[in-house]
Amino acid sequence: MGLFSKLKNLVSNKKEEQTLEVYDSGLEKTRKSFVSKLNVLGHTFTTVNEEYYEELENLLIMADIGVNTVVKFMDRLRKRVKDEHITNTSSLNEIIIDELFIIYVNNAYLSDKINFAEEGPTVLLFVGVNGVGKTTTIGKLAQKFKNEGKKVMLIAGDTFRAGATEQLKEWADKTQSIFYGKEEADPASVVFDGLKKAQEENVDIVLIDTAGRLQNKVNLMNELDKINRVIAKFIPEAPHETLLVIDATTGQNGISQAIAFKEITNITGIVLTKLDGTAKGGIVLAIKEEVNIPVKYIGLGEGVDDLETFDIEKYIYGLFKDLL
Repeated sequence: MGLFSKLKNLVSNKKEEQTLEVYDSGLEKTRKSFVSKLNVLGHTFTTVNEEYYEELENLLIMADIGVNTVVKFMDRLRKRVKDEHITNTSSLNEIIIDELFIIYVNNAYLSDKINFAEEGPTVLLFVGVNGVGKTTTIGKLAQKFKNEGKKVMLIAGDTFRAGATEQLKEWADKTQSIFYGKEEADPASVVFDGLKKAQEENVDIVLIDTAGRLQNKVNLMNELDKINRVIAKFIPEAPHETLLVIDATTGQNGISQAIAFKEITNITGIVLTKLDGTAKGGIVLAIKEEVNIPVKYIGLGEGVDDLETFDIEKYIYGLFKDLL
């Protein structure tokens, strides 16, 4: 089944209706900016020529899809146009959608699902610079897991930032999760004591906050190494996920953060916050291309339930709905 048919099936699937609406409204800014310009481009150029390619390339870069991704995409598009003898721009929308999807998937199996532990607590470690919505993301995920009937615990490993422990405690109270934290203590020792408590209380999922100081990468790397060693002592396979939280509205700066954090610790997934607040939703494709780490969750609103498990087909639908 082709991608177009799959997306149309999604639309007609009643079970998917609610999530599709979230993707639809959450990606509205990007869609209005990107697709409207794509439509104008199709009306301005009726035949495929070099000028059309240049305009399309600029349009994709403006959507923050990333220069490297765009270059690769344009090469693939030119080849398909040549191989399939396409001359009319009206035939290209479906191919553009198809090729952007292929670039994300890239014949590789990148799971957007969380790696849950078969037994004992699942440990999720969160990293990211300050101000990207890391603590809020942890709170929203705690709510999500609580709604699924899980026993959740939050550990405040960001011990020196003013108010960080208190902020996480508020989220624990709000989501009726167990909490462990101690201000101005060694982060690894806080994680150690927190995990001890998690095991005593038979917790299903542990969410651990960490400091976001990227200015001194060596210090942060040492801190995260120590935290990882402590976690592995308690639970050999843990952390089961290390999730990097990025603010989608920062665009290419978010990609720089992903590259920097990938150098200092093993990132297994990305959470993109505030995707609904930007017209540059193409960052999802750029991040995958630049760092080859799957996006696992996306923030599509400010409400406690507005954190969605990422789905590439629903994302493509939200981006291109008006062309289907």
